Amino acid sequence: MIKAYSSTIIALPVSQVWERVRDFNGLPIWHPAATDSRIEEGHSPGEVGCVRNFALADGSGRIRETLLSISDLDHSLSYDMLPGGPLPFVNYISTMRFSEITDRGETFAQWWADFEAGDGQDRHWHNFVEQDVFLGGFRALEASF
Repeated sequence: MIKAYSSTIIALPVSQVWERVRDFNGLPIWHPAATDSRIEEGHSPGEVGCVRNFALADGSGRIRETLLSISDLDHSLSYDMLPGGPLPFVNYISTMRFSEITDRGETFAQWWADFEAGDGQDRHWHNFVEQDVFLGGFRALEASF
């Protein structure tokens, strides 16, 4: 089992960061790897159980993810990645959590995932998720304001 984790400080209040991230369909607004996102029929973007379906910016395919939980109190959300996409991930479950840094009015951002790599390239996918998906996403999130 691969356990990927990244954290950073975002120089914005947690309320602003959370407002942008909590829109489960808004990933292309701030993450450079995602384009053309839509919520599949029958659900709204903040509803547990909704499926986000987005294209990867590199053109390699589409990813489908299910919103498993969302908490405005904890500024957190969890989701899983459904099989059938371009990435060889199995049992992928991820959580994002944002906490207020009270003395500076900034945000402590955490993003982690547990998953298996169906192609056996654990080290490659571990680094890819931590660096490109998570840290790259955090940098782009901060720059999107």
